[in-house]
Amino acid sequence: MSDVGLIERPATATVDEVAHAAPGALPADHPRVMTRRIGVVLLNLGTPDGTDYWSMRRYLGEFLSDKRVIDYPAWLWQPLLQLIILKKRPFTSGAAYRSIWNEQLDESPLRTVTRSQAEKLAERLQARHPEIVVDWAMRYGNPSIQAVLERLAEQGCNRIAFMALYPQYAAPTTATAYDKAFEALMKMRWQPAIRTMGPYHDEPGYIDLLAKSIERHLATLDWEPEKLIMSYHGVPKRFLMSGDPYHCMCHKTTRLVRERLGWPKDRVMVCFQSRFGPEEWLQPYLDETLEHLPKEGVKKIAVISPAFATDCVETLEEINQEGREEFMEAGGEQFTYIPCLNDDDAHMDFLASLAERETCGWV
Repeated sequence: MSDVGLIERPATATVDEVAHAAPGALPADHPRVMTRRIGVVLLNLGTPDGTDYWSMRRYLGEFLSDKRVIDYPAWLWQPLLQLIILKKRPFTSGAAYRSIWNEQLDESPLRTVTRSQAEKLAERLQARHPEIVVDWAMRYGNPSIQAVLERLAEQGCNRIAFMALYPQYAAPTTATAYDKAFEALMKMRWQPAIRTMGPYHDEPGYIDLLAKSIERHLATLDWEPEKLIMSYHGVPKRFLMSGDPYHCMCHKTTRLVRERLGWPKDRVMVCFQSRFGPEEWLQPYLDETLEHLPKEGVKKIAVISPAFATDCVETLEEINQEGREEFMEAGGEQFTYIPCLNDDDAHMDFLASLAERETCGWV
């Protein structure tokens, strides 16, 4: 093997010029060497490839087999999952996805928006740092983290920063996304250097974005919400008791946004959605809250889900469809859902600033 080191980038070199070893520097039969690029990968939860039974079964099978999500012993959980849950749940989940499906592109909104986020992030970063390559991946489904990691390595990325788009850290979201990245690294002969972005639940820029999105949305209404519900994805309560900081981060995000808005405490509340199974999860539960509020005289509400950087089935179907229906059937009068930050330009500027921070010293 040649002892030629990494190629130093000339001051005027382009990305393509620094990505290959100089002609004649390596033996003729030497494997192609591409180095010196920096990868930035946006990670999101995941999406099925379609809404049919088998696509949903593959997706749910991967999701519900993740020990970070369901940590029951395999001997107890897998028979229940394979023989009962995966026979029925693909039908109900498929119907939920069909109600929000992007028919034009034949994909979920999560995939559509995450792709757009990556494209807009690339525009911002490459204008200042042409050596950066931006990509995106899903923890479950496609594009897989392993496929994206391999693609970046082929493009010469020997340093990669993973950015899990979960503002509040939780083991079933942030940790499992990075677990999958490390699992893919175990299969690589030549591993790139890796960085993983931590939570940004209390970043001033993020708090300001949320507050402004709330103010803009409410300004479009001809009525005023009596209460704002900030709904976060749920996790079992025992996760909190075993040291997961997610619950505390959700409450801190909520407090900071409320203070930024200048609202009283009783106008904003925290809820948790998407519980699964018989055990106790973080409370209060969103579905029960939506049923009880009208009986308590609260009949006009707004709901936002700050745990997600991108709208998905949990926000578009579970909150904006199911939640709306539950609230109105219980006697509610007005319901509005405030979308995630998605690929809004201000959000993308913020994510670009995070990416530059995470690659500091590399670029």
